[in-house]
Amino acid sequence: MRNTTDILVIGSGIAGLFYALKAARDARVTIITKRFVSDSATAWAQGGISAVLDPADSFEDHARDTMEAGAGLCHEEAVRLCVEKGPEQIADLVELGVAFSRKATTDSGSHAFDLGREGGHSKRRILHARDMTGAEIQRVLVAAVRGHENIRVVENGIAIDLLTAGRLGLPGPDRCLGAYVLDRLTSDVSTWMAPVVVLASGGSGKVYLYTSNPDTATGDGVAMAFRAGAAVSNMEFFQFHPTCLYHPKAKSFLISEALRGEGGILQLGDGTEFMTSYHPMASLAPRDVVARAIDAEIKRTGDEHVMLAMTHLSAGFLRRRFPGIHAKCLEFGVDLTKEPIPVVPAAHYSCGGVVTDLSGRTGLPGLIAIGEVACTGFHGANRLASNSLLEGLVFASEAAKATPAVLADLDPVPEERVPDWNPGRATEPDEQVVVTQNWDEIRRLMWNYVGIVRTTKRLERAQRRLRLLRDEIKEYYWDFKVTPDVVELRNIETLARITVASALQRKESRGLHYTLDYPERDDEHWAVDTVVTQTDLP
Repeated sequence: MRNTTDILVIGSGIAGLFYALKAARDARVTIITKRFVSDSATAWAQGGISAVLDPADSFEDHARDTMEAGAGLCHEEAVRLCVEKGPEQIADLVELGVAFSRKATTDSGSHAFDLGREGGHSKRRILHARDMTGAEIQRVLVAAVRGHENIRVVENGIAIDLLTAGRLGLPGPDRCLGAYVLDRLTSDVSTWMAPVVVLASGGSGKVYLYTSNPDTATGDGVAMAFRAGAAVSNMEFFQFHPTCLYHPKAKSFLISEALRGEGGILQLGDGTEFMTSYHPMASLAPRDVVARAIDAEIKRTGDEHVMLAMTHLSAGFLRRRFPGIHAKCLEFGVDLTKEPIPVVPAAHYSCGGVVTDLSGRTGLPGLIAIGEVACTGFHGANRLASNSLLEGLVFASEAAKATPAVLADLDPVPEERVPDWNPGRATEPDEQVVVTQNWDEIRRLMWNYVGIVRTTKRLERAQRRLRLLRDEIKEYYWDFKVTPDVVELRNIETLARITVASALQRKESRGLHYTLDYPERDDEHWAVDTVVTQTDLP
């Protein structure tokens, strides 16, 4: 089946939906989402979204906190753009109907936002909807998108690869022309053509064995852009959230940093507080510091987890402020009002991605990347808590502003020259165990060799094994008809190799990249972004 649209958006999180709403004022937009439009990492975000809204706060304070967390690699122009544009994007969300938590502030009964504080922030600037902020934002954006006459939503569609003039052998300069999309329900592959393609498919946490991410987070956008020739930057900086619930039956449940922002204390099993030994901000230290500290204490003590204590706070306050987390913990037999929560680190957020400018444009004409797919330079070597939703909003808006000019610069897609998907001699898959085995091996390998603490020897071992897996997966991909599992496996394998290559490039420890072989930060030689292209991966 062949389809055309003015703009093809791949992904349905905060960046993709917000972009679609803005861009649909001037063009027809189609959103492709691999499951349901409401399924995204945005919907899982508990803590909130950062913005300067308190008179006691300032853009300068927010920028400074962001750049300090970013460990010397933040691009200042990206930081200032996000920080200064943040309040107006929050106003847009409120106008759409997002119900952020508020508190009474005057005798007249007027209400102001109930601003929280999280690790690395010097002021209270975290807007939240109790502890279900992402779900509230997703609810509102989905409703707005579904009601827009210029937006079409295609669910259960997983993008296989981008269509580009160069890969199709078309004359003229290379550019993006659309994508091949697999229907998860029918197994049919459609050809989607669009002069502008927007990658907003989220992160790649599923490349690791333990993650806070939903199952959809398999790095599809970064992998497709890389195969299409786009540059990818800073993939060695993968943020491990310090606190996920430790329970054998609790899959990927995040314990928000907002709990520490409200006074939660990290402790060992015997009740000893340990974060004061690692950072002056103790339990409110930046995430990379906290994650490494927990990892070190687990390895030192032999315990399987540490504890996050909230019991010194009012039970009523905890139930009001964190109803979702309180309810979920109760499901697993933990009452956070009466006992500490067992927690461990888990892969959470990629600070790297497809290289873009401040309007989301990549090096491939017609291809835009926004949200966690992109590397704008905003996060540097470590993301400041609750800055991710802010980045998604601001760069979605900036990309939408730039899209009319992008469309005007591109000729119409030569539809007659774009071939439909050709499966060749591929047959029905006959051994699913090949896919599950390789999937499991990649994720375990990444956790053990490319995790919170790294060494050159571990990275080289990972690189050698990944090359063998690449060949196995490539053979399977071409021999058998594509399935969603094979598409995702191919993508996490690509992401794994990019991440290892990036980590081997950086001969220092900085932010989220910590290696025992180069334990010190080296500003003289390495205050630069790493960049990986196809020629860097043999």
